[in-house]
Amino acid sequence: MMSPRDPRSISDLWRVTARRPLLRSLAVIASVRSIVAITLASIVATTATARANDAATGTDATHELAMKLQNPIASLISVPFQSNFEWGAGPHSDGFKYTLNFQPVIPIRLTEDWNVISRTIVPVIQQDDVVPGTTQGGMGDVVQSFFFSPSTPGPAGLIWGVGPVLLLPTSTEDFLGAQKFGMGPTGVVLRQHSGWTYGLLFNHLVSIGGTRSTSDVNSTFLQPFLSYTTKTHTTFGMQTESTYDWENSKWTVPLNPYVSQLVKLGGQPVSFLLGPKWYAEGPTAAPDWGIRFAVTLLIPQ
Repeated sequence: MMSPRDPRSISDLWRVTARRPLLRSLAVIASVRSIVAITLASIVATTATARANDAATGTDATHELAMKLQNPIASLISVPFQSNFEWGAGPHSDGFKYTLNFQPVIPIRLTEDWNVISRTIVPVIQQDDVVPGTTQGGMGDVVQSFFFSPSTPGPAGLIWGVGPVLLLPTSTEDFLGAQKFGMGPTGVVLRQHSGWTYGLLFNHLVSIGGTRSTSDVNSTFLQPFLSYTTKTHTTFGMQTESTYDWENSKWTVPLNPYVSQLVKLGGQPVSFLLGPKWYAEGPTAAPDWGIRFAVTLLIPQ
């Protein structure tokens, strides 16, 4: 029998698993099931405590925090760790891709009336057979956005922000990024009332430098979003993260329904999110479906 402490046995098992896409997929599914079980246990254990704390103070501060989390440019420091598991990628639809997005959001007060919100996306990627017969792993390209936004909502409760977006060629391997410097405009507009949040985040990136061996970047990103947050700090949402590639005249349209729960662990607000992903439209190499799981640490301002 293989000993769990036998490094050679564990190494052999990993090599066998790495060669078999089915075993890899089963291993990922088992991991996701474990994550879901732990998440549900945490929610059950902590939601009651959060409600009791709000009742004791006569406020619903946790609900307000849950609403702020749905606002991409709220006065709230958030540190999401977003895991994306995707199957069916590549020209033969047999590739697997895992992306961990580290997405810190940091608001900075410029004046009494204006804030600038920094939103950074740092992807770490592991993919197999997305490019047939190959495996890549490492960092992808970083996307950095800055939103200049009024510190209070405008007429009719409208919340908005505009600014620049930058594409940084930080990919550590071929096929993990565009290998181009890019820049363009970005913006967001939304409303929040009675538990509802709805709006649109968008940007347009055009390459301005980088290697000549890869295609130019000329893409529009559209993220319409709709969510409802309950009094128990549970949020049900739907969004797309659609991209139009003007160079190749191709849409990529993943649909992302999700449910999230805001809890407090040792006094620290933490949000857990889980949802499926379906690709309604995409180029030949786009994945067919996936699963998203995210943990977000919150630091109220």
